[in-house]
Amino acid sequence: MSSQRIDQPFDITENQLQQVISIAIDAGNAIMQVYSSSDLQVVTKQDDSPVTAADIASHNVIVAGLESQFAGIPIMSEEAADIPWEERQLWNTYWLIDPLDGTKEFIKRNGEFTVNIALIHHGKAIAGVVYAPVLETCYSGICHQGAWLEQGDKRVKLDISQRPISENPIVVGSRSHISPDVAAYVANIGEHEMQSVGSSLKFCLVAEGKADVYPRMGLTSEWDTAAAQAVLESAGGQVLRHPDLAPLDYNQKEDILNPYFIAASPKWFERQS
Repeated sequence: MSSQRIDQPFDITENQLQQVISIAIDAGNAIMQVYSSSDLQVVTKQDDSPVTAADIASHNVIVAGLESQFAGIPIMSEEAADIPWEERQLWNTYWLIDPLDGTKEFIKRNGEFTVNIALIHHGKAIAGVVYAPVLETCYSGICHQGAWLEQGDKRVKLDISQRPISENPIVVGSRSHISPDVAAYVANIGEHEMQSVGSSLKFCLVAEGKADVYPRMGLTSEWDTAAAQAVLESAGGQVLRHPDLAPLDYNQKEDILNPYFIAASPKWFERQS
């Protein structure tokens, strides 16, 4: 793939997606080398979020891999986000990565962290890879082509486009924090089952059909959501802003913070309308 004019169509193939998966797995291996060490040194960034040697190691692996395999496409990473808006707003297509999503889960050593790599085109997450190295599980998707779950030698296609809502809806939320606004949203659902999990795995549980809805009313950055949104939407789900239900898009403004959003199977939004 190469950089393309704004008026040209853009496609990513399954073979190219497999290249991205290989890069994510290599990054996961770099993370695991730090994860298995006895001393996890944590540094606090200016925004009070933690960063470890694993974040940096994963970032370096992903950037090197993408630059080698997909020369000419810009890259934005949580660990290299100081790109001026004047430059970034001109990007038609770019990679958006979170080298280690769920650093708090990494520090707790509960295994619920992921490597996230998304391809953004015209503000939309059109392809994504979410790899959980401890779980040795990879979710991937290309919009309008399909989504897949890979564990070992098993590769399953994910499709929730016709999945009915559970009799008692299954709501997935953050393991680290539930905001008051999420609590209020969930209270309006009525009888339901709550599941907690870290990182972008929340989106993936919906994509896998193991949950109905993931409401997020709290701060997230664009790199936190892009890859998993691509997986979920490729599986037939939707990620819409709350409360206006407009699509959650990318690189449309100077700051990189997401609005509130709801990630769910399509039947959920039919039920809410």
